[in-house]
Amino acid sequence: MSSDPTPYAPKKILITGAAGFIASHVTNRLIKNYPEYKIVALDKLDYCSSLKNLVSCRSSPNFKFMKGDIACSDLVNHLLVVEDIDTIMHFAAQTHVDNSFGNSFEFTTNNIYGTHVLLEACKVTKQIRRFIHVSTDEVYGETDMETDIGNPEASQLLPTNPYSATKAGAEMLVMAYHRSYGLPTITTRGNNVYGPNQYPEKLIPKFILLAMKGKQLPIHGNGSNVRSYLYCEDVAEAFDVILHKGVIGHVYNIGTKKERRVLDVAADICKLFGLDSNKAIKFVQDRPFNDQRYFLDDQKLKKLGWWEKTPWEEGLKMTMEWYTKNPNWWGDVSAALDPHPQVTMISNSSDDSWLWESSCVSNAKESSYSTSSSGMKFLIYGRTGWIGGLLGKLCKDAGIAFDYGKGRLEDRKSIVEDVKTVRPTHVFNAAGITGRPNVDWCESHTVETIKTNVVGTLTLADVCKEHNLLMMNFATGCIFEYNKEHPQGSGIGFKEEDKPNFIGSFYSKTKAMVEELLKEYENVCTLRVRMPISSDLSNPRNFITKIARYDKVVNIPNSMTVLDELLPISIEMAKRNCRGIWNFTNPGVVSHNEILEMYRDYIDPKFKWVNFNLEEQAKVIAAPRSNNELDATKLKTEFPELLSIKDSIIKYVFEPKRKA
Repeated sequence: MSSDPTPYAPKKILITGAAGFIASHVTNRLIKNYPEYKIVALDKLDYCSSLKNLVSCRSSPNFKFMKGDIACSDLVNHLLVVEDIDTIMHFAAQTHVDNSFGNSFEFTTNNIYGTHVLLEACKVTKQIRRFIHVSTDEVYGETDMETDIGNPEASQLLPTNPYSATKAGAEMLVMAYHRSYGLPTITTRGNNVYGPNQYPEKLIPKFILLAMKGKQLPIHGNGSNVRSYLYCEDVAEAFDVILHKGVIGHVYNIGTKKERRVLDVAADICKLFGLDSNKAIKFVQDRPFNDQRYFLDDQKLKKLGWWEKTPWEEGLKMTMEWYTKNPNWWGDVSAALDPHPQVTMISNSSDDSWLWESSCVSNAKESSYSTSSSGMKFLIYGRTGWIGGLLGKLCKDAGIAFDYGKGRLEDRKSIVEDVKTVRPTHVFNAAGITGRPNVDWCESHTVETIKTNVVGTLTLADVCKEHNLLMMNFATGCIFEYNKEHPQGSGIGFKEEDKPNFIGSFYSKTKAMVEELLKEYENVCTLRVRMPISSDLSNPRNFITKIARYDKVVNIPNSMTVLDELLPISIEMAKRNCRGIWNFTNPGVVSHNEILEMYRDYIDPKFKWVNFNLEEQAKVIAAPRSNNELDATKLKTEFPELLSIKDSIIKYVFEPKRKA
C-alpha cells in the first residue's frame, strides 16, 4: 500500500450483509488486522448468507453479530446510536442477476429501499464519518467488445437488467444524500469475485460443485460472454484500502484487466477435475438479456496502493480445494445448481447455531397480527394469563406482529413446532403457575408447579437457544425477604446479582431455582416482576384490587411493578437485546397503607381498611409472603425516564380514574 499522511481511522464499523460472501471476507480481515476496531455485523441471514462464514470472528471481543434487516428503520437507527457507529460498509443486497428477472420487486426493496433506510438513519443521527456503498460493475452496462479502454468511474450508468438497475438507483440515492446533506459517502464498483464460502448460485462455485458430482456444467448461450474475476482475499484488501485511504465523494472501481470467457472458466474447472470439457459442458437457454462484457479502468484504486495479487490459476485451485473439503457448507443446494434457478426454490441452510443477537427481522409467514411496522415478530406464551394478554394488546396497538404459542412449555416437540410455524424474532414467556387464587395453591400442587415453572421454562429457554432466539422471561422478585443486610426502611435493595434468600413458599422456591439455572442461558433476559399493578382495577390479579378486597392487610413497604409503564419497556428491552437478570420494578417502595390511602383519595372517599401484623396474617395463609425492596438502579440507568413507584401508580392508575 502507498503511504498516506492522513489515513482514515474508524472506531466502530457497521457492516451490512456481513454473513454474505464478499462482506464476510472483509469482516474477517478487519477483525484479524485491526483488533482496536469494534465491528458490528448485521445480516438477516437470507439464503445466500451463513454464520459459518463468520465463525473465525466469534471469539473476538471486538465483534458483535446482529440478525436483522436493513429495511427496518427502528433497528438501523437504534444500532447506530446504541453502538455509537461512525462508519458503515454497506454490502447487503440481492445480487444474483438470474433471480432479478423473476423476482425484481424484492431487489427493489432490498437494494434501493434498504439503502435509503441506511442513508436516512445517517442523516438523522449525524454521527457517520464514512459511508462506503458497495455497488457493481454492471451499473455501467455492456462494454464494447472492441475497446481496450475500461469504464472509468465517471462513465454514464446504463444498467441493462433489474439487478443492475436497482444498484444504480441505490447509487443515485447515495450521491443525492452526499450532495444534499453532506453525508461522507464513498462508492465502489467491482468486477466478479470468486473464492471460498460463495453460495453456489454463482458461476464458479456452481461449476465446481457440479463437477464434483460428475454432472454437466450448464453454460448460458454460447459461452462467449466475457467477465473479469478477482479472488476474494484481494477484494477484501481493496476494501481495506478504500476504508482507510478512500476520498469522500469519490467512486472506486475494483477490477482487473484480465478477462475470461465463461466457456474458458468452465474449461479450466474441467481441467482441475480431469474432465473432458467437450463432454462435461452443455449449452442452455440464455437469460433474457446477458451483457457481453464488463470492463473497468482500475487505475484510480491502484493509485491508493492496491493491486491484484492472486493469479487466476492459484485462486481457482484454492477455491476448488475449499469446496472439495466443505461440500455440505450450504446444505442442500440442488435447486441452486439448476441451470436457471428460481429463488423461491432455494432455502437457507439452518446453520445459525451460534447466533447470539437477534433483532428486527422480516418474516414472510402469516400471523394473527401479521402487519408489523417494526419488522419484529413475537411468539408469546401465556395467552390466558394477565401479562400475556396485556402483551398481545400492546403488540396489536404498536403494529408488532405476534402469535401466541400453542404448545405446552414442558412439551419440547410442541414448542419447536411453534417456533418453526411462527418464525419469531423474539419469544416472550409470560406463562407459569402463580396459584389459584394465590400462591398457597402451589403448596399442595408441587409437581404441577415444578413442571411449568421449572421444567417448562428451561425447555423453552433451551429451544430458544437452539433456534438463536432471545427469550424475554417474566420472573418474580418474590424470592427475597428483608434481612440484616437489607433492613426494612433502609433503602438498601436487593440487586440482580444477590442470591435469593426467601424459601417461605413453594412457588418462590421454584422461581429461585429456575432463575439460577437460567443463568447458563445467554439468550435469556429475566425480568423480576413484583406485586404487579395495572390501571385495570376490575382485574382480581391486580395488587391494588387484591388488597382493597381483603378484610385485613399487613402494612409493609415493598417494591412493585406498574405494568402500564413497564410492559412497553419490556418490548423496548427486546429491541435492545437486553440479557441477564433485571429487577423489573419501579424505583423505590410503597406500603400497603400508602396504596390504600391513594385508593381512598382518588377512587372511594368512604373506603376503610384494617391492618394486622405478620403473625396474625400467618394464621390465615398457608405459606409466608415475600416482602422486600429490589434495587432498580440497573433498569433506571437503561431507562432514565422510569417513574418512581408512587409517581407511576398515580400517573397510570389513579389519576385517570379520579372520581369527581
